[in-house]
Amino acid sequence: MSHDKNIMVILSSPSGAGKTTLTKKIQQKYPSFKISVSHTTRSPRSNEVDGVDYHFISKKEFEQMIEQKKFYEFAKIFDNYYGTLKESVDETILQNDILFDIDWQGTKQLSQFKNLNLIKIYLTTNNKIELKKRLIKRNQNTLKEVERRLNSFDEDIKHWNDYDYIIINKNLDVCFKQIETIILSNKTFNPSQIIQ
Repeated sequence: MSHDKNIMVILSSPSGAGKTTLTKKIQQKYPSFKISVSHTTRSPRSNEVDGVDYHFISKKEFEQMIEQKKFYEFAKIFDNYYGTLKESVDETILQNDILFDIDWQGTKQLSQFKNLNLIKIYLTTNNKIELKKRLIKRNQNTLKEVERRLNSFDEDIKHWNDYDYIIINKNLDVCFKQIETIILSNKTFNPSQIIQ
């Protein structure tokens, strides 16, 4: 892998495994990384900003974009569509490294594009009991949604083989260091590109 080429890092995980927190930590330390902002048909949560967390669009708009082949990847998860727009990725990668916060379905689709410089990392918890605790603790989902997310965990783990690395997130700082090691082994940074 060429070190002077910008890289694309995929972070996938079950809900509640710390993926969003880790994605933000990487971006804070390495400003060359931009988080790929997905399009979605789900409603924004109270703390989410359109264009920052997601691009929130209607189901009709999303389906038109699918027909026009505008996405590198898209998936329907819990009754809502999520997708990565080709145009924004192609523009961003010219100047920056990219972080993708996507699931196994999106990873499979992105992997078909051999021109993309992908590093695929799957994050998980020790077990489903730990995952359930985290989902309840973060208080963003109803108990019914928590059960549905736990059920999808069984499907998720069937796709671990699609990833280059699997990391068990027992401790956030240790997990961050492991991801950092993977990134640094695939790319060299100038000191000015790292915020201490």
